[in-house]
Amino acid sequence: MNVKGCKKEMIDQLSWKVGGQQGEGIDSTGEIFAAALNRQGYYLYGYRHFSSRIKGGHTNSKIRVSTRLIRSISDDLDILVAFDQETIDVNHHELRQGGVIIADAKFSPKLPENAIPGIRLYAVPLTEIAEQHGTSLMKNMVAVGASSALLGLDPEIFREVLEGLFSRKGKQVVENNMQALLEGAAFIKEHASDVLGEFKLQPGDGKRRLFMIGNDAISLGAIAAGCRIMAAYPITPASDIMEYLAKKLPKFGGTVIQTEDEIAAMNLVIGAAYAGVRAMTASAGPGLSLKTEAIGLAGMTETPVVIVDTQRGGPSTGLPTKTEQSDINAMIYSTHGEIPKIVIAPSTAEEAFYDTVEAFNLAEEYQCPVIILTDLQLSLGKQTVEPLDYSKVEIRRGKLLAGQELPPIQGNFKRYEITEDGISPRVVPGQKYGIHHVTGVEHSETGSPSEAPENRKKMMEKRLRKLQHLRFASPLYVDAKHEEADILFVGINSTRGTIQEAKERLEKEGLKVNHVHVRLVHPFPTEQMKPYVEKAKMVMVVENNATGQLANQIKLHVGHAEKVKNILKYDGNPFLPKEIESQAKALFTLEKELI
Repeated sequence: MNVKGCKKEMIDQLSWKVGGQQGEGIDSTGEIFAAALNRQGYYLYGYRHFSSRIKGGHTNSKIRVSTRLIRSISDDLDILVAFDQETIDVNHHELRQGGVIIADAKFSPKLPENAIPGIRLYAVPLTEIAEQHGTSLMKNMVAVGASSALLGLDPEIFREVLEGLFSRKGKQVVENNMQALLEGAAFIKEHASDVLGEFKLQPGDGKRRLFMIGNDAISLGAIAAGCRIMAAYPITPASDIMEYLAKKLPKFGGTVIQTEDEIAAMNLVIGAAYAGVRAMTASAGPGLSLKTEAIGLAGMTETPVVIVDTQRGGPSTGLPTKTEQSDINAMIYSTHGEIPKIVIAPSTAEEAFYDTVEAFNLAEEYQCPVIILTDLQLSLGKQTVEPLDYSKVEIRRGKLLAGQELPPIQGNFKRYEITEDGISPRVVPGQKYGIHHVTGVEHSETGSPSEAPENRKKMMEKRLRKLQHLRFASPLYVDAKHEEADILFVGINSTRGTIQEAKERLEKEGLKVNHVHVRLVHPFPTEQMKPYVEKAKMVMVVENNATGQLANQIKLHVGHAEKVKNILKYDGNPFLPKEIESQAKALFTLEKELI
């Protein structure tokens, strides 16, 4: 816990936020601040709030800094950097008593009348200092310098970051930015001496770790898995995957294609995969709706494809820049007809890397679509990641016969041969003795169209047989040390760290709390989940949607509906630990009173 007050002892964690209008360097301010701290060996977790427009509208970046691993944003706020009055008005309620606001003196900042007592506001000439060094754009450097002084950091730790960002523009640009930063620090030391030392962080461990968003982890996983075709149409919050791969994939002989729409992207990926190339697409809810028919085609033709769904607020355009977890049902059920489909849900950036590699393996082993389900908080929120272990990357291509010499046959190749495990041998176009039909209508073993009832029955059963013995190494993340828990928390995607923090707080109050996070959504890991549900007094399912979609999957596949309670949030914002903690206590207390 933070130790603050008159003794001014060093603290082990801190929450910092910068806000202003979109387009005035808010993201870069947070990036520079976080990058330098990351290089000092601190653990970080960040979340961006931004509007669905290119420029204008309030935006902020909240970053939690700690000497230990963290996977959630904090309940409150220690330091707020404000580039305009709106930032103060919108965010002051998060500040704890004794929190500090660093605001640009240019707009004559003031505290709202309803601000909690004890908040300290310092008007700093951010713009004025920046202009003295060449441009008002450098006010973000002044703000970073001011923040470094509050945290008791040596401003020189930012020099390496600035050199990496601006060295291509010349040494003078680097030096101008550094001087702006130093003056910001000097101003705080001179005019806010009463608060110095109060936010001084304990030293980081000095270890270099990655600091990345989930989308970048997915992109790295795709490259490591051997993906060489990525086709997509831009959409928030998935576009970063396409943009990252557009820069990196050509270096590995791959190609990124921005298609005219999501339908074209999905069909292009099917064509590439049919030719034997590992291929993927990425989108969000509206894009997935358009891809649905083609996903069915991939299922019918048994073509291995990987699809990323970065969930955002829906339906329709909904909340395009806000987080939600409301595509669970859509990813399981949306395709018309019945096809085998795998849906996996990483909960951290690290898992996103390894699960993406596994998604390509599963797609080829089971010859079906694999959907990687994330949410905006996981996709765009930055977090500390331990160095990735590429020795863990394994490439499994299943029954692909590419490069092999096929035995001579009469007639066409049985691409859809009925097998015991439901998975047929797979060839690529041009392979000798591998000729066969490919069609979206029902077909025979050689792919020729067939509406014969007996053939239809056999083919449906063959396809659906594939996933009966699906092997997925970690269908659940489990933290369950209690044989019989008072509360079992269940979550999905980005809520893992927030649930974990709420769990730790409740256990300090004497409750026995277990936590299971679902990583394999479909087919649902019924047998793995069952013992935890059966032995818990209450099952509280935490999810960012209005209808309890994950909870309903548990009721459907595991049962014990009377135990299952919903903790829901669907206002576009991620859960805070205190929200889960308070709702869980209220539900548990109510249940005890009813017994």
